[in-house]
Amino acid sequence: METAVTTLPAFSPALPEMLLAAGALLLLMYGVFRKHATARDTAYGALALFAIVCGVLIGQSGGRVTTFEGMFVIDGFTKYVKILVLLAAAAAIIMSMNFMEREKIDRFEFPVLIVLATLGMFAMVSANSLIALYLGLELQSLALYVIAAFNRDSTRSTEAGLKYFVLGALSSGMLLYGASMVYGFTGSVDFNVIAHVLEAGANTGVIFGLVFVLAGLTFKISAVPFHMWTPDVYEGAPTPVTAFFAGAPKLAAMALIINLLYGAFPHLLPEWQQIIVFISIASMVLAAFAAIGQNNIKRLMAYSSIGHMGYALVGLAAGTPEGLRGVLIYMTIYVIMNIGVFCCILMMRRQEGMVESIDDLAGLSRHQPLLAFVFAMLMFSLAGIPPLAGFFGKFYVFMAAIQAHLYPLAVIGVLSSVVGAFYYLRIVKVMYFDEPAEAFEPMPGELTAMLTISGIFTMLFFVYPLPIIAGAQSAVAALMP
Repeated sequence: METAVTTLPAFSPALPEMLLAAGALLLLMYGVFRKHATARDTAYGALALFAIVCGVLIGQSGGRVTTFEGMFVIDGFTKYVKILVLLAAAAAIIMSMNFMEREKIDRFEFPVLIVLATLGMFAMVSANSLIALYLGLELQSLALYVIAAFNRDSTRSTEAGLKYFVLGALSSGMLLYGASMVYGFTGSVDFNVIAHVLEAGANTGVIFGLVFVLAGLTFKISAVPFHMWTPDVYEGAPTPVTAFFAGAPKLAAMALIINLLYGAFPHLLPEWQQIIVFISIASMVLAAFAAIGQNNIKRLMAYSSIGHMGYALVGLAAGTPEGLRGVLIYMTIYVIMNIGVFCCILMMRRQEGMVESIDDLAGLSRHQPLLAFVFAMLMFSLAGIPPLAGFFGKFYVFMAAIQAHLYPLAVIGVLSSVVGAFYYLRIVKVMYFDEPAEAFEPMPGELTAMLTISGIFTMLFFVYPLPIIAGAQSAVAALMP
């Protein structure tokens, strides 16, 4: 009688995830056993951990490798996205250091939760089955629910956490229902097997399942009509948390949507293309008009993020390698611009505390002219005005749509950009032309450094865009060889 031999999966492709998990546990133990541990203490540990993980990612082989029975994949695309996620997470931790101390919520758990959320995002990006997808998504989401309500003494913060939790649970339910339908009609949760089964075509049940799965995932990128949580959560959560929400989770969710559609449903391109086109148009149009009446800078940035996810989806709707390259370039530029914008929002502090009204920016150009210039330049870039980086992000996704003959989508995108420019230019007008308000306190050194890097990238991207374009090109080549 033969004895069954159990072979262990290859763990080396998942080494970055294992390091993040072990690092999170060590940081948690450090915070628990060391009395009076602060967020700054664990923040330095988290940043060192991110640097190590980034080095491991860069050192991994460039080919496509799968492990854990094909549920986990690492290739050029996943590495590109993971490095960007690390960048956005590290920026959020750096932003939080001074803020947490000033707001009296200086607790060591915050960086640990960011590390755990980052671990969930890594799992999402490398997911190659519906089960791995859900595990990564929930690990990320549970950490995000907590940090949204991190300021327990603030009614707005606890309300933000509760709203995010309730609506997040609804989206998870829709995702699971759709995944169960896909499994029921294809007989597998593995992306490759699902794609093979659907080569001959799909029945109505699979398409319904795909719609529900996409509904659950578009909630995570706050695309219309699953955007309803975004303004309230952005406004209520502590500002560094809002900065984190606006960058890393959206990037990871966008990568997950791309992996799902091109890994499991490449043969259903005409079906899912219609869904993506609708979501993209709805997001761009709603954000362009809904943001006009906002006076809270964080709510305005919430609608801005909804609109930018709509623009990124234009590239995905094209269904071509050029479109995917456009999405990656757009998301890279958006994440780096966002870091600069939220550094500027974090400097909106006076003696009595943080202020969030756009009117509080009045006359900033006279008190802090250099800061006003960089903030204005970031607003112009978000509006897509050349030659700033934001223009090139939109250029690549709109060109991909035109090459795919999606002319109405590209035209609506351009018109939405024109309307959306109004609320960005309004901020510039308030800073430069309104009667000066009370001056803000000086910016902490770490925020100044990050704002400088973001500003230089945004302003000089057109001089040497090759590294970002080449990186996105090689990432897409790994995904669609």
